[in-house]
Formats: sequence, structure tokens, C-alpha cells
Amino acid sequence: MQELYLLSLSAASLGFIHTILGPDHYLPFIVLSKARQWSSNKTMWITFISGIGHVGSSVLIGFIGIALGISLNKLEYIEAFRGEIVGWLLFAFGVGYTLYGLYRYTKSIPHSHLPAFLVPKKVRELQHLPLEEQEDNTKLTPWLLFLIFVFGPCEVLIPMLIFPAYEHSTWGMLTVALIFGLATIGTMLLTVYLGHKGSRFVRFKKHERYVHLLAGLIILISGAGIVFMGW
Repeated sequence: MQELYLLSLSAASLGFIHTILGPDHYLPFIVLSKARQWSSNKTMWITFISGIGHVGSSVLIGFIGIALGISLNKLEYIEAFRGEIVGWLLFAFGVGYTLYGLYRYTKSIPHSHLPAFLVPKKVRELQHLPLEEQEDNTKLTPWLLFLIFVFGPCEVLIPMLIFPAYEHSTWGMLTVALIFGLATIGTMLLTVYLGHKGSRFVRFKKHERYVHLLAGLIILISGAGIVFMGW
């Protein structure tokens, strides 16, 4: 019982630490919520679902691997491989969104100082809409984030599941997985919430054309950190 208590405490601590030290766990949500003008509720919901996918995939792999008798080394190799995949996925997403931001930026320049009769009617109508209505309301971006986080491994979780597995304690495995998941997702939600609220104090009224480009560059840097520097 004491061992399970210590293991649970470790699960909570590591869930918090591995999340807070990994900016890829929260920066994409913060910058995209600013760029795409997501509400607080939408931002939190996307973060929560992505967190479920992030933790749930590692829990599933861990439970299946232990049930099949796969060694810890092989499970860690699988998680490391998934880490490489998610790094490249986030990097590719960052490249794609940076290009989108560059497109939005260049598209806004030619019409900024032209006489009204030279600007297409569609563009004039768009320019007079509120910022929220100008934004692309596509549902693709949240799903891309979710899929990226499903591939994201929780490397520190697998070793913690091994001890209760050796003790043949299914309850112990479930407890560790649940506490780790709550700590990880809770930290993601808290960090994203604070970042989302804090970003409201950053005004882009005069530089709105830059916001998507900036978001893409931040995501690109996060992905590059994972791929090339092992963040």
C-alpha cells in the first residue's frame, strides 16, 4: 500500500513536470487560440480532447504491451519512436501554418493603400467585417492538433506501470495511469488557460496581418526543438 502511495505521488509529480517542461504541450494551443480568435471554452475543450488523446494512447500501449508480456525496453523503444513521429508532425504542421500565415500576410499588403475602386468587392466586404468573422472557421486545425497529440508519447508513464504490473495489481496500474493523466491534462489546461487569458493583453490591432505568421513560427520552433534538440 505504501509503495502504491509513493508511486502515485511520483505519477502526479512527473505528470506535472513532463508537461510544464514541454512547451509543445501548451504553446500550440495558446498561439492558435490567439490567431484564430478561439473563445476560452473552445480553447479549453480542444486542449482537453488533445490531452485525452495524448495520455490515452500511451496508457493503451502500456496496458496492451504489459498484457502481451512485451519487455520494458521494447515499450520504451515504441514510445521513443512515437516521439520522433510527433516531432516531425508538429514540425510539418508548423511549416504548413507558417506558409499559411505568410500567405495571409502577403495577401493583406497589396490592397492596404489602393483606392477603393481598385479593390475587389469581396475583399472590401471582408475588410469591414469584425475580426471574428474574418477568421477561417474551419474545423481542420483542432483535428490536426488532436491527431498530433495522439502520436505524442508519455515516456515517463510506461516504467511506472511496470511495478504494479509485476505485483499483478490491475487496480494499481489503473490508479497510476489515472493520477498521471489527471496531472498531465490538468497542467495542460491550467497553462493554456493562463496563456490564453494573458494573450488578451497583447494587442495586434495595428499588426493583425502578422498574427498567423507568428503562430506558425512558434509552432515550427516547438517542433524543431523536439526533432533537432530533443525537447
